[in-house]
Amino acid sequence: MPSSWTRSVNAVLGGLVVAVGAWLASNAVSVYTAAVVFTAAAAFLSWRGRTVTGIWAWTTFLLGLECFAWPIMTMLQIRSAGGDPSDEDMGAILSATFMGLFSAVFWIAFSYGLFKRSNDGTPPGEPVHARKKR
Repeated sequence: MPSSWTRSVNAVLGGLVVAVGAWLASNAVSVYTAAVVFTAAAAFLSWRGRTVTGIWAWTTFLLGLECFAWPIMTMLQIRSAGGDPSDEDMGAILSATFMGLFSAVFWIAFSYGLFKRSNDGTPPGEPVHARKKR
């Protein structure tokens, strides 16, 4: 069981990752909004993450959700500019859609593996063949 300061440091680092992800996804987040996202994410991670693996499982899951929201945010920003989108705008939407969905699938699948590992109940140093079979 990790000490409380180790969990706290990892929750703060996870909150920073989530805040940077929100900043990259929306492209227009103010410093105040980024600070609110950072504080909320760090508080959520320290509340839900009982272990370091659990903290990073939640962090990667939230990052996957942000990657999923990235194309939606891009479309909303281009639509709010008014008028018909140009070819460059359509290219930005296409890039955001492909990269956002690919990244979202990757991060959510990665978080699934971390969630599975954190609920496995076996110590990380134990060999794979010695683990319990379900």
